[in-house]
Amino acid sequence: MFVTCTMPAAAIAIHHVDDALLVAEKPAGLLSVPGRLPEHQDCLISRVQQQYPDARIVHRLDQVTSGLMLLARGKAAHRALSMQFEKRQVEKRYQALVQGVVEADAGEIDLPLICDWPNRPRQKVDFALGKPSLTRWQVLARDAAKQQTRLALVPVTGRSHQLRVHLMSIGHPIVGDDFYGAAPSARVCLHALSLAFHHPETGMPMLFESAAPF
Repeated sequence: MFVTCTMPAAAIAIHHVDDALLVAEKPAGLLSVPGRLPEHQDCLISRVQQQYPDARIVHRLDQVTSGLMLLARGKAAHRALSMQFEKRQVEKRYQALVQGVVEADAGEIDLPLICDWPNRPRQKVDFALGKPSLTRWQVLARDAAKQQTRLALVPVTGRSHQLRVHLMSIGHPIVGDDFYGAAPSARVCLHALSLAFHHPETGMPMLFESAAPF
């Protein structure tokens, strides 16, 4: 289920801005970048560029996912920050509510992923052709009454829909993610709550956090 975001541009929260970068908070239901269709032109980057025309996308969040996004300002910063992502020097942490009570306290999901082309943008596990994909998880809380578990998630790799497919594959789809087998809900309960990286100009470590809104 895709939730349509109707928030005005002014509602995009900016956690930090300087001459090289900015950190914005994407609401659930808003695209990171424009889609192909005219009705899919509204997105985080277009809204941010209304105030910061030199802002450039460095990474993306799924439309259904809320949370922190790092944007570069200018070519040099974009190149430097993109390199940090490519070398896996950026630490991203997520939080999710999943269906069912997860028994173990922590673990890893190591399942190769590939695009399910006949059903794209759906992704799937494919041991023959899939790209290596690794997710680390830890239980934060269990709710037996609601049959839900709150998880801390660290995607070691950054495949499309990785967290969503991995959790579905172990029998615990993210609450609201009916695209991957969960029951419909008001939103997909997946939030990018932490970003850690080095400033592209000063090299100083930077950390930004955002509490999960569910």
